[in-house]
Amino acid sequence: MSLPPDDPPLLDAAALRAAVAVPTDCVHCADLRHAGWESVPGPVGPPRLERVGTLRDPAIDEPTFEEHHPQGTRFWDAQAPVATRCFPYNRCEVWRCPHCGCGFLQYLEAGGYYTDHRLRSIDPALIV
Repeated sequence: MSLPPDDPPLLDAAALRAAVAVPTDCVHCADLRHAGWESVPGPVGPPRLERVGTLRDPAIDEPTFEEHHPQGTRFWDAQAPVATRCFPYNRCEVWRCPHCGCGFLQYLEAGGYYTDHRLRSIDPALIV
């Protein structure tokens, strides 16, 4: 079931884990699955993905740019933890494949003269 684009629920780590499935061999979303962040030509939405929520708290005007990497990972690393209240996750929308439930994070990097749509599949084991 897709949600209206203007009313996504705010998800915490537990709700995010519950909302998505472990990635499978689903042919409908296989080309979208990337363990780390990947630039994509534009936002990916219906019918390929359904919106399930947001990690961006609407009560916070400017979410933190602080990152969470206790194991020494970096922003782009495939094994970087998904820390829902830290950058860049605190600026993401949460989507999933309507066929298999695989979850995806979408983030729009915007600065200066460019925008960069980024997509990362969610490994529930990395959610902290």
